[in-house]
Amino acid sequence: MPSLLFKNARIFDGTSADCAEGQWLRVANGHIQEISDQPLKAGDDTRVIDVAGRTLMPGLIDAHVHAFASDVAVARIEAVGEAYRTAHAVRMLGHALDCGFTTVRDIGGGNYSLYKAAADGLFRAPHFHYAGKILSMTGGHGDMRQIEQTPRYAPACACVEANTFSVMADGVDECLKQTREQLRQGAHCIKLMGSGGVASPTDPIWMNQYREDEIRAIVGECEARRSYASAHCHPASAVRRCVEYGVRAIEHGTLIDAETAAFVAARGAYIVPTMVIIHALVELGRELGFPAQSQTKVELVAQQAISGLDLMRSAGVKVVFGTHLLGSTYTQQCREFTLRSQVFTPLELLRQATSTAAEMMLMAGQIGCVQVGAQADLIVVDGDPLRDIGLLAADGRHLGCIVRGGEVIRSDR
Repeated sequence: MPSLLFKNARIFDGTSADCAEGQWLRVANGHIQEISDQPLKAGDDTRVIDVAGRTLMPGLIDAHVHAFASDVAVARIEAVGEAYRTAHAVRMLGHALDCGFTTVRDIGGGNYSLYKAAADGLFRAPHFHYAGKILSMTGGHGDMRQIEQTPRYAPACACVEANTFSVMADGVDECLKQTREQLRQGAHCIKLMGSGGVASPTDPIWMNQYREDEIRAIVGECEARRSYASAHCHPASAVRRCVEYGVRAIEHGTLIDAETAAFVAARGAYIVPTMVIIHALVELGRELGFPAQSQTKVELVAQQAISGLDLMRSAGVKVVFGTHLLGSTYTQQCREFTLRSQVFTPLELLRQATSTAAEMMLMAGQIGCVQVGAQADLIVVDGDPLRDIGLLAADGRHLGCIVRGGEVIRSDR
């Protein structure tokens, strides 16, 4: 891989509002090797990219995707088969890369096979981190069986109830086994279903899920592997108990209250809201065939989605960028910036999609930053995203250059 030399760059490092101008940056072996306010010499095999005073910043991180979610209805996702789901993942991840997302965290369903295909360059994709299958209790948010479906009893069956996204685990022993199994298969972290949800057919959204001993067992096993646990939670009660029991990251947190937001902030936990999927389903769910019972739930959640963000901001919660898009709605990924801008400043949004996301993923200093030694995941923005976050909400149209791991994905210079 040839080395790269960026010149005349205005650098946003992923954290500071003060952007250094007239900077030079060298990339070698997929990492940032040198940053200087003085001209750097280009080697014979160096590609020089003139940033021309534009903003050079870390590649974006979407910390909540489901690459295999080829439809808004889980039943249809299951029915179409693995090849179709994979084709959707290829399309979705390629779009994410073109929008400037150089890293994604698949927080349910992603697996080693898809990771390996992306890492080996079989298709265009961001760096792909995956949680494997989500752990759900029977009848929890990961259990997608309809109420009329009977359980499959077998006296000597060693199989488990599972679907594309989740595996059922009940009791401490099963939770430990499934946590170990997902980690064995390369999971970046483990996600559990900590409350009811929108897409599942038989559990109310207000329901707290998993007992304390089960959650603590999952968390402990993750920590032993130097990983962490994440939990799907909508209601405030579920958010609080999961954080109290050691969960590092909360997915959604939509129905949070002020007291719980303060508790999360005090514990130093993270929340990954997903505004865009809520709005997309309210607008398009019926047209796309979203199940009726789920449509009712998402319209309820939508009533408090933005006010929940305001509570998180006021409490000082560490908020991370995520989208959770399903099926054809994947094209709305960048709209998350627009929706969050009703509450957060551009600087706050930039941190959510770079340095704070990296910190949550235990990858601070490796991704989500512009500093020596970090992965060379970089984008060049035609303008100042610290003043106009809309530059990142335009599906990549204002990106002059995208670099992933030192590889130039595209460049206008």
